[in-house]
Amino acid sequence: MEINLISDTVTKPTPEMLKYMMDAHVGDDVFDADPTVKKLQDKLAKMFHKEAALFFPSGTMANQVAIKIHTLPGEQLICDKWAHVYNFEGGGAAFNSGVSCALIDGERGMFTANQVEEKINDPDNIHLAKTSLVTVENTTNKGGGSCWQYVELQKIANVCKSNSLRYHLDGARLFNALVETEETPEQYGKIFDTISICLSKGLGAPIGSVLLGKEEDMVRALKIRKLLGGAMRQVGYLAAAGIYALDHHVLRLKEDHDKAKILANELSSLEYVKSVEPTETNIVIFNLIESIDENVFLNKMKELGVLMISMGQGKLRMVTHLEITNDMIKHVVKALKTFKK
Repeated sequence: MEINLISDTVTKPTPEMLKYMMDAHVGDDVFDADPTVKKLQDKLAKMFHKEAALFFPSGTMANQVAIKIHTLPGEQLICDKWAHVYNFEGGGAAFNSGVSCALIDGERGMFTANQVEEKINDPDNIHLAKTSLVTVENTTNKGGGSCWQYVELQKIANVCKSNSLRYHLDGARLFNALVETEETPEQYGKIFDTISICLSKGLGAPIGSVLLGKEEDMVRALKIRKLLGGAMRQVGYLAAAGIYALDHHVLRLKEDHDKAKILANELSSLEYVKSVEPTETNIVIFNLIESIDENVFLNKMKELGVLMISMGQGKLRMVTHLEITNDMIKHVVKALKTFKK
């Protein structure tokens, strides 16, 4: 038995999702002629009360296009030091948009409105980059799947409005946060200029993300998506997977969260584990004691049929998803107990 906890991106379409994909009505999306893509875009735009939406092949491309439409070369965005747009998108903010990142030393990938205010450059100081954009990530990947407090997000929105800044949400796992906190898509659509939604993580689609925002922003995003090579043809087959996921795989995310909490509790009881991040959703991040070589640990887990990864800085990660069963969780717990320091 191989239990893949590397990411929630490793899932394959369920038989029901695959059938729904194969039955999709498609057309050439480059010519705005794919009805299933339009259905997906309209579905998410209405869900979040945004004017328009645009389907992308990846979350990274959706985020990078959002940065591009909100900034000009030489400007600056504000984000957490652990933000995905800064750490895990290949330096795209600099390469694609020519912007720098002002990093906030937040808590588990989250920060406060006051910290944002402290990072905003004086627009009249010619020596400083103009601050144009604030980006947040919910849930926080490197922060262990943590969920932002909506009240704080509102406060940051007010800071952005007062300083004429745009506000982008990297919502790669936003539905995990919505299910856990019982907040609504409408709440998020109200305060953010743009939102990226990943369909291939906890929702279980094989590929795809959607960017939401104003109509004028999505018109610009469409042009930039083309420039980046993101225009696709009969992509309705993939969009159909996203529609199926939204209809059938959202509420079940709570099951992933419950399984992750079982693993976090078990890790907390093991003497070779130094610390475990608070576990709210489907990501479990933990640190080993200094005397344990993480590569030795990871290889031993692999021998026992359990796959996980290192995120650097001593952080190890396990992610639960729709292919992880209760029996698999029991196997992982047994494997963790087997390891000797």
